Amino acid sequence: MTIDSDGFPPPPALVEHARRFYAEGGTPAVPRVAATVLLLRPAGDHFEVYVIRRVAAMAFGGVYAFPGGGVDPSDSQTHLDWAGPAPAAWGDRVGLSPDAAQAVVCAAAREVFEEAGVLLAGPDADTVVGDVSGDDWEAARQDLVARRVGFADLLASRGLTLRSDLLLPWSRWITPEFEPRRFDTYFFVALLPAGQRTRDVSGEADHTMWIRPADALARAEAGEITMLPPTMINLAEVLAAGDLPGVARTAATRDAATPITPHLAGLDGDDPRFLLD
Repeated sequence: MTIDSDGFPPPPALVEHARRFYAEGGTPAVPRVAATVLLLRPAGDHFEVYVIRRVAAMAFGGVYAFPGGGVDPSDSQTHLDWAGPAPAAWGDRVGLSPDAAQAVVCAAAREVFEEAGVLLAGPDADTVVGDVSGDDWEAARQDLVARRVGFADLLASRGLTLRSDLLLPWSRWITPEFEPRRFDTYFFVALLPAGQRTRDVSGEADHTMWIRPADALARAEAGEITMLPPTMINLAEVLAAGDLPGVARTAATRDAATPITPHLAGLDGDDPRFLLD
């Protein structure tokens, strides 16, 4: 997917929704801070990304996305054992205070465990847990989803450290102002840890798959699967990095703090376009 100065066409339903919003003088909702992760793994001479299809009853139902969700109050627990860049360094990268940056990074790791069964943590700063698909881990995951336990508590109970260095900041997107549900979403990339495997465990998804970014984009553009513009653009950007080492090199120099907020231009005409701020 390429984006030029003319932008890209929006889904027709979004156009009508935006027209009603502006015609009625709507008030933009306050975006909720969220985190999402492009989980990657090697595939031959290239790589694949893990995507989930949101259940029809949810907002954005039927849409393929990356594991992720809103920051939870428990993501701010201060007793979290932490490895990798300090929260202050993370704050510099993503444009947040140290405390807010820690919560966003914690949310990213938590959501990957909740929605994909992958745990970005280890006994120390140099190791990662192996297989976490057993019954005891599944019970812990369900407790986390039900908010019976916070992520920091779960890790502490097993003597584990959050490996924040396994997450690389990629981008930041804010939902257009005319949407009733808005998110200020921080996108990260992460490599599937050796010895772990994804599991179709999310109660918010009805289908999951590993797919090459190029194939996902081709299927979306052919109308075979549905993806929102931020998903497609981030896929195109990791694809452009070439390979997994290229993704890591690219992530190191990207601006992950300045938000991208799509807006619709030409709503009064026959050819409205999404432009990126």
